[in-house]
Order: sequence, then C-alpha cells, then structure tokens
Amino acid sequence: MRLPDFVGLGAQKGGTTSLHRLLADHPQVWLPASKELHYFTLNHGRGPIWYGQHYAAARNDQRCGDITPYYLFHPAAPQRLHDLIPGARLVVLLRDPVERALSGLFHSIRLGLESLPPEQALAAESGRLAGADEQLRAGLSQHHSHQVHSYLSRSCYGPQLERYEVLFAPEQLLLIKAEDLFDRPELVWPRLLGFLGLDPSPLPERLPRHNAGAGEAGQVPQELRRQLRRQLEPTYDQMARRYGITWP
Repeated sequence: MRLPDFVGLGAQKGGTTSLHRLLADHPQVWLPASKELHYFTLNHGRGPIWYGQHYAAARNDQRCGDITPYYLFHPAAPQRLHDLIPGARLVVLLRDPVERALSGLFHSIRLGLESLPPEQALAAESGRLAGADEQLRAGLSQHHSHQVHSYLSRSCYGPQLERYEVLFAPEQLLLIKAEDLFDRPELVWPRLLGFLGLDPSPLPERLPRHNAGAGEAGQVPQELRRQLRRQLEPTYDQMARRYGITWP
C-alpha cells in the first residue's frame, strides 16, 4: 500500500495552496485530487486503507504527498502521523504571525464561519477553544471552534513545532518562511527539491499567490495590529532565537 513520502503540515493561510500547485507540476510528485485529505485529523477514523487508496495510482518513480494545513495545529496529528509513516519528510510554511492570524480571521468571516466583529472574535478565542486540545487528544473527531476560530492560537508556532520535533529527527523537518516562497522562490525551490529528493525542475516564471485574500487585513486599525504583535511577541522571539526566522 502506497502512503505519503512527504507531508505539508501547514500553517493555515501560510501558502500551502501555492506549495500544492507548485509541487503538483513536478513530474516526480503525486498529489491527491483533493488538496486536504485530513487523514490525521478529521478523517482518522476511516483507517489507513482509505488513506492509501488516494495514492494507488501513483507511479513507482513518484513521491507521494499530503498537504493538509490542519496537521500542524491539531494536537493528535503528530503522533498519528508518526505511528503510520515515521520516515516521512515534513514541510512547514511559516507566515508572519500577525498577518497569518488576521488572514485566518477574515477567511472565516468570508466563509460565514465567524459572526463576531474582528476585535470580539479575537477576544472570544480563548473561551471558544477551552479544553479543545484535551478533547481532541482523547479521541474527539472534530471540534468546530478549534478548526475555524483558532486565529491567534495557530500563529503560536513554537508549541506546534515542538510536538513534531519530539517525534521526528531534525533532518525530516523543513521550515520555510512563507514570504520567501512568495518573494524569493528561486532560493526556496532548490532547497525544497533537495529535501524531497526530487530532480531539478524549472520554477514557473511567476509563482501565483493563491488564496491571498481580499485585502481586508490591510484595513485593520494599527492599534489592533500593535495589540496582536504584543500578544504574539513570544512567537516572534522564539522563531528568531531557535530557528533564525524573523519578520519586521
């Protein structure tokens, strides 16, 4: 049974759709028709045979992949992934934490999943997510607010990365700054191909920035942005100190 050789873990609103479309054009890559399989999160109860069926048509010379951004944030996903494919290569796209949080918020608003105004939605997050991690680790199949109202929480990258680092070797994890993928893809692309064991392939002339949003985040008051920056400052510090990833 074929299973993924590599997994794109996230982050949500961090460029995973662009990553998917970029890799899908490489002749040595097989990606399922459905971008997000959610096997290690929402669909874990379907079992590994269901998962493997998505890769049955892959050629022997192709690397199979699964790109599902909820994997980074879901507390049970790391262990489930390690139990099934411990040798997988893991790719993580990390976007400026404040920008990612705002993009996630307006994404939920556009989809009709958030009825509160931005400031109220952000203030309500901790209450909405109270106890969610424990319930999901205990086997709850889905927690609505954990999935769609986790704006600031998903931007706290440190704890999410650490859950994978205790299970997978450092050489199995590739962190990519999302802004580098968009602005300097010619530097990111060779690193990604080498990490995944793929032959060199031309980079598209211009990398499309899919799902970039309608620009609502640009209308957010500066005071709210400063507040979010203060709340997420530990993440900025940790990413700089531990991983050498910085944002203005």
